[in-house]
Amino acid sequence: MALTFKSGIYINGQWVQPSSKAVLDVTNPATGELLASIPAAGRDEARAAVVAAHKAFKSWSGLNANERAAYLRKANAIFIERAQEIGEIMTLEQGKPIAEAVGEVLWGADYLLWYAEEIRRSNGTIVPSDSLNQRFYLRRRARGVVACITPWNFPNAMLLRKIAPAVAAGNTIVAKPAEETPLSAIKIFEVFHDAGFPAGVLNLVCGEPAPIGDVLLESPEVRQISFTGSTEIGRMLSERGGAQLKKVTVELGGVAPFIVFPDADLDVALNNLMWGKFANQGQSCVAPNRVLIHKDIFDTFTVAAKKRVEELKLGHGIKGGFEVGPMISEEAVVRVNAQLEDAKKKGAKVVAGGQIPSGIDPKRWCAPTIIVDAPKDALVTCHETFGPLVAFEPFTSEAEMIDSVNASESGLGAYLFTKDLAIAHRVSEALEYGMVVINGSSFGYVQTPFGGTKGSGDGREGGQDGLLEYQELQYINMNF
Repeated sequence: MALTFKSGIYINGQWVQPSSKAVLDVTNPATGELLASIPAAGRDEARAAVVAAHKAFKSWSGLNANERAAYLRKANAIFIERAQEIGEIMTLEQGKPIAEAVGEVLWGADYLLWYAEEIRRSNGTIVPSDSLNQRFYLRRRARGVVACITPWNFPNAMLLRKIAPAVAAGNTIVAKPAEETPLSAIKIFEVFHDAGFPAGVLNLVCGEPAPIGDVLLESPEVRQISFTGSTEIGRMLSERGGAQLKKVTVELGGVAPFIVFPDADLDVALNNLMWGKFANQGQSCVAPNRVLIHKDIFDTFTVAAKKRVEELKLGHGIKGGFEVGPMISEEAVVRVNAQLEDAKKKGAKVVAGGQIPSGIDPKRWCAPTIIVDAPKDALVTCHETFGPLVAFEPFTSEAEMIDSVNASESGLGAYLFTKDLAIAHRVSEALEYGMVVINGSSFGYVQTPFGGTKGSGDGREGGQDGLLEYQELQYINMNF
């Protein structure tokens, strides 16, 4: 199915053709079929987008909170109307099942509505002075032009989770989405255009990362870089952006532990494992990598999980009626299979999955797989998998288990299953992770801060803290 799109470049309120003949070819990961070839931005277009955003900043930040919020509410309403259409586009270019894609569109739209309200509560502070003739005022204001660089695994929600608080706070945007999923971004900007956002407030530059990224890093008008993606790229952006004293917010990868204590409700734990691990084909930074199960219930839990995994159906995302779609690319399949082979060579055993069902393309799908006996130096144990492969391991000592999971260089999300409140408090507070969920499998609520510690990033997205990321503090010392 070929789709037609005007451009992957939206600058100063207009869809733009690039100065070169550069294009991005977008393919369906389930079939390899070419979906669209869209005109792509380069250095010239990236620079023009920065200039447009900088020019629009003064007037946009000069609007009051209610005026900016009105645009966010209008966009939210349009997203809800178009959720099915935008979800289908996302499934075609990214591969996730259509129900997940539509759900993501609605999730992303919710950030617009939430920050339309939260910006009205962006309060300042009056600090007591030692003098009757002096007042100290603290106020929060927009930073300026914000560059938003987003990944392909959640192409709608990750972009809106950045844009919503940033524009609510009064910033203007240059967005650079992943080159694998530009069509979702184009649909997002069609909504912004139809919602009537003033020219220059929101700008889109789809294209190859290096030339666009160089412009965003080099341009002094860009005051903040907000990035979600790999740890390697995040470190590079932090180093180069920090050298120019830009604010850099990075949300990076994780090696999430999923911890099951013997008193846990096993059905609850299993249900959450199935969703947390295998939704979006396991292509999530918070998808469980290591499942640590108390030895007293290890065999019982493993047998039950094996049955559930073997019931998962693989299929084409747009058709529905199944749980696991294709991986984003053949390279992603190779990477996950390499982790599986590494673990097997080091002594791990496959207890579920490991083989693609008949009729499914092994170059485009990975089989949902459980392994046991993977050593601590196996790639699956210490590196992010980003696919439907998970390692089960037993534990006996609570203290040793905590030391093991805290030894990871990553510290994004962790899962804990227990009915014992003492264990829940004690273990969750001991885990060196930015987020811990107890008896659940989701972190991405609009009203809560998403982010990690250590090698998993710096900064938070979502909630009140997500708004503060896009504001700077101004101190006014008034004497009279």
